Amino acid sequence: MLSVSLSASASAIASGRARSEAEAGRRPGGIRLCGPLGDAPACGSLRLSYAAASVATKRAVPRAAASGNGAVGGSGGGFDYDLVIIGAGVGGHGAALHAVEEGLKTAIIEGDVVGGTCVNRGCVPSKALLAVSGRMRELHDEHHMKSLGLQVSAAGYDRQAVADHANNLASKIRSNLTNSMKAIGVDILTGFGTIVGKQKVRYGKVGFPDKEITAKNIIIATGSVPFVPKGIEIDGKTVFTSDHALKLESVPDWIAIVGSGYIGLEFSDVYTALGSEVTFVEALDQLMPGFDPEIAKLAQRVLINTRKIDYRTGVFASKITPAKNGKPVLIELIDAKTKEHKETLEVDAALIATGRAPFTNGLGLENINVVTQRGFIPVDERMQVTDADGNVVPNLFCIGDANGKLMLAHAASAQGISVVEQISGRDHILNHLSIPAACFTHPEISMVGLTEPQAREKADKEGFEVSVVKTSFKANTKALAENEGDGIAKLIYRPDTGEILGVHILGLHAADLIHEASNAIALGTRLQELKLAVHAHPTLSEVLDELFKAAKLQPKEVQERKQNHPPQPLLKVLSFISSLLSSQKQDR
Repeated sequence: MLSVSLSASASAIASGRARSEAEAGRRPGGIRLCGPLGDAPACGSLRLSYAAASVATKRAVPRAAASGNGAVGGSGGGFDYDLVIIGAGVGGHGAALHAVEEGLKTAIIEGDVVGGTCVNRGCVPSKALLAVSGRMRELHDEHHMKSLGLQVSAAGYDRQAVADHANNLASKIRSNLTNSMKAIGVDILTGFGTIVGKQKVRYGKVGFPDKEITAKNIIIATGSVPFVPKGIEIDGKTVFTSDHALKLESVPDWIAIVGSGYIGLEFSDVYTALGSEVTFVEALDQLMPGFDPEIAKLAQRVLINTRKIDYRTGVFASKITPAKNGKPVLIELIDAKTKEHKETLEVDAALIATGRAPFTNGLGLENINVVTQRGFIPVDERMQVTDADGNVVPNLFCIGDANGKLMLAHAASAQGISVVEQISGRDHILNHLSIPAACFTHPEISMVGLTEPQAREKADKEGFEVSVVKTSFKANTKALAENEGDGIAKLIYRPDTGEILGVHILGLHAADLIHEASNAIALGTRLQELKLAVHAHPTLSEVLDELFKAAKLQPKEVQERKQNHPPQPLLKVLSFISSLLSSQKQDR
């Protein structure tokens, strides 16, 4: 008996690989938030087992029409390249490597430096700073050290050496990415890429003549830049974005962080570990919006209330003036709802962590009748760019932050690989709900799938039950050996089918632990199977082992009865499959 995924699309039903898209959340002003802050969408396709549908799963989409745009891998057709990628960040890099593996002649255009935001101004250098903050917290936690039998004298740090560590790591990873592409024959073209027509790209840099190349397929992977709201003056020294903060040119005594998402949280971890006092300024009524509410409440207790951090919620920073002539940074706060003035903060510095905006200007989209939506390039579930009339632009794709579906580096890479699968003749739709996200604070936060409110809203609409179970790190031997028992794992699931709807973790190495859950969602693995999995003892992975085992599923006979009598909407879909199979038999 084969398992088939059902969706409203006839071609998706035939391929059995449909997955719903994940839309990133939105802040006031229409700017989407990165990563964990984005609102998750409805769950992916409901998977049912029916022997009658097995034929549909065996019938692959014809290779030439797999992507719906006639794009097929291989050289020829008079093109310079099979694939040209505009943007050499993590997304473009992942797509390029997979394209070469598939035998596609590939070029990648980069106007700045290889690695994009993640490697040069984001994920990579920030993790170097967070590694330092983690060590500092351990060394300063006298109670923790004594409980392990350790005696440590006063710990200090060299600010420039810490900054150099972050910069050196970024340089190393950037070099690794560059060399990995050169080694397999990817042509790295320097300059800013512009689409000048169907399957044509012009690139060049200031002071040099432009060059034009043709490509059977084009991927836009230009990423994003920090979003700075109106009224905020950036000087890069006392008022700055994460791009500047990663250079760690100073450690202010008192810094305001505008935005309490994962970027703001991570920097609060760094600054407080190095001795700063922090004030969060958050437009919404609660800190950490977008996180599962229960996890956010616990995280606030551990990551904020115990540190030199205070906060203002429900307020906008309507104006921020950099420090000048001996005067401090001035932050004017207004009520988010009434817009009335609330107070003026005077601080030493301000970090603007209000999300990111797509970098899509100058791409020549007007040449192919594509209109951005708040700067984001519109795409369908296969990352195919759609024009102003809602039609797919043949052979043109957009991945990563530029399309705004899920603003995470690894999501961009996954989208790029998915696109290469399509242009190689294999239909593929990425399940964004299976993509994990993490906040690398101490302790870490990670998540995949839906939050509890989102899951219950979906259950109310679709008519199924939701159950929640939790386990504590205090019950884990490895966590206790580390004296790191503060933590919780939360599972949101369907007791009738065993489907995982969401997993959220706060605790030691949460960012590493989440992948067992994300892979289970991606592969459609149910709790019935996960309960039988074996985990090494004693390891932190047993946190999830206990979590899965604690899930209470409905008796097998109830599950089978529900499979044999599916909900009415599914009966209509199954009826469609039946008629589809009948027509195929008649054609034969």
